[in-house]
Amino acid sequence: MGSSSEEHAYHAQDTIGRTIKTIGLTGSVGLFASAVQNTLARQNVGPWGIFVRSGGTIGIFAAMGGTYEFVKTASANLRETEDYWNVALGGFFSGAILGLRARTFPALLGYGAALATTMGAFEYTGGTLYGRRPERSEDEFERRTQLRTQWRTPGEQTLAELGEGRGIYGPGYKERRAERIKEAYGIDVPTSSVPAS
Repeated sequence: MGSSSEEHAYHAQDTIGRTIKTIGLTGSVGLFASAVQNTLARQNVGPWGIFVRSGGTIGIFAAMGGTYEFVKTASANLRETEDYWNVALGGFFSGAILGLRARTFPALLGYGAALATTMGAFEYTGGTLYGRRPERSEDEFERRTQLRTQWRTPGEQTLAELGEGRGIYGPGYKERRAERIKEAYGIDVPTSSVPAS
């Protein structure tokens, strides 16, 4: 029992550092989204329209990303565990930031609950659309090599099951083909390739 607690020892993470990095990343995404909004505007607002007209998009993206990362990492540090509850808490507060734009309390709770549910469920299933993958102690390269060779069938078996043709030809195919054509049509077909001149 002592070894399992040593394997799952939690290491505290730098909350502020990760939050600043995430604010920079999501703020950049918000800047791009604001530039797209500015480009699609009907009236010509100029290059400063990115900040003046649709600058709120930059702020919302940066605030949502920073809030998510801060709450997720702080929750993990306080609980000393890394699981889907941290992601759900971060998603709730991040969604609440999005709900602030609507300026109603139901929107704040609704956006928060929707994002918490979505992100928590995504993390609960392993952070992929394929579901949680089992923890493996073996090397990934060896596992994939074993999978490649496990279902390999011999060429003779493939020829017996599928037959020749469609790009699958066994040894001596040219001779057998020439013999069939000779029997059926009486034409001699050379089995060796003719050199190009």
